[in-house]
Parts: sequence; structure tokens; C-alpha cells
Amino acid sequence: MPDRITYLVLPGYQNSGPAHWQTRWQAAEPEAFRRVEQADWDHPEQQDWVARVDAAVAAAAAEGPVVLVAHSLGCITAARWVTGASSERTAAVRGALLVAPADIDTAEVPELLGFRPVALERFPFPTVVVSSTDDPWVTPARAREFAAAWGARHVEAGAYGHLNSESGLGDWPEGRKLLAEL
Repeated sequence: MPDRITYLVLPGYQNSGPAHWQTRWQAAEPEAFRRVEQADWDHPEQQDWVARVDAAVAAAAAEGPVVLVAHSLGCITAARWVTGASSERTAAVRGALLVAPADIDTAEVPELLGFRPVALERFPFPTVVVSSTDDPWVTPARAREFAAAWGARHVEAGAYGHLNSESGLGDWPEGRKLLAEL
């Protein structure tokens, strides 16, 4: 029997609520989708968030392949994790879906300043960056810059804001298709 993929859900600042596509995916397949819980969703500490991603990858990798499913600050956390993770740890990751990466280099949210600057190292596994044309947290040009730096395929989803609960995506079948392509 082939190894089962574990999808590690990396929400952003203030977590993903019940109507968020990440939460819906996790609820639909709780054995496959595991949320990386953070100690404090409202006052994130970069070092702590990255350490929790590293621990989650290590635990999931013991069971089989891992795919990261990140949103907003979760994308920025994944990028920082890639810069410091061991090659053994990153080898366990088969891909990453990075949705609406927040440009914290320009964000004026005091709680996010500790995540500056955005890490721009190439990801060592297949990666897709999905952005919106009217996201208040990242311009289309900056999302393309992130994708290029991370060695990712870039997908522009259209005008859906921050690609979150308020975007009305529901279960977001288009996102599931992109995830399946990884």
C-alpha cells in the first residue's frame, strides 16, 4: 500500500475560521489534513511558528509524504521554514500550495513585523502560488515576485480578495484541483 500523503494546513495570522477553505478541507478529510496549531494566532512569533512547522513536518514525514497547504502568513512561515530546514526535512515534502502570501514587508500590522523580511529562497519541491488581483495584503506584481523567487508556478485566481472566508470560495474546488496537480 503506498504511503498516504499528509497535508499540513498552515493558516495565517489569526487562524482560519470555520468558513475558510482550509478548515473545510480539513473537516472533509480529517485523516489527511492536519492543521499546524500555533501557540498564539493573534501575536505570532516567527521563530515559534517556524519551529511548529518543522515539528509537524518531522512527525508527518515519519508516516509518509507531506504537502504544505498554506494561506497568507502561513505562506511566509513556510518560506522562512525552507530557509532553515535540513535537507532531510525538506526532502519529506512533496509540494506546497501557497495561497495569498501576505506581503508583510509592506504590512503595517505591528504583530507581523517580526516576520520581516520575507524569505525569498527557492523551494526545493514543486510549489504553486495562488494570488488574487485585488488582494489587500499583496499586489499582483509582488505575488509574481514571490512565485519567481520561490521557483513556483504562479496562478492568478481573479478578483477574490484575500482568498479567505470573505471571498465566498466555499470548498474552493479550483484550489483542490491545484492541490491535486502537485
